[in-house]
Amino acid sequence: MRVLLQRVTQASVSIDGREVGHCGRGFLLLFGVKNGDTEEALDWLAEKCLNLRVFEDEEGKMNRSLLDVSGELLVVSQFTLYADTVRGRRPSFIEAAPPDVSKPLYEKFVARLRASGVPVATGEFGADMQVSLVNDGPVTIMLER
Repeated sequence: MRVLLQRVTQASVSIDGREVGHCGRGFLLLFGVKNGDTEEALDWLAEKCLNLRVFEDEEGKMNRSLLDVSGELLVVSQFTLYADTVRGRRPSFIEAAPPDVSKPLYEKFVARLRASGVPVATGEFGADMQVSLVNDGPVTIMLER
């Protein structure tokens, strides 16, 4: 399981020109599932996203978490996080889990984040989405479990 975490001042996701989710200061999380992934990794990833200290304190040091700054989340499913580009010019997505496996895990991940009390917006699983963001820092971190 992979999460590409981007610290943002704002982010939104649209489908066919209609905004379906947005967040203010916080994280845009791109979430991908590979074949063989199980629910066990969800708690670790959710805890890491909520508690990773990448927001600045009064001294300008990255010492505060999303929970500390009352941040928001936008979570978008992203099977292309498992693109294999080693051979040829077209990526292979053979490592990405099929929708019948990845969608329930995506929904459980979102539920675990919401259980923390943090505002969580989402895209629409499997849809063709346009994501806009203002990356803050920029801070972009790949989490994998």
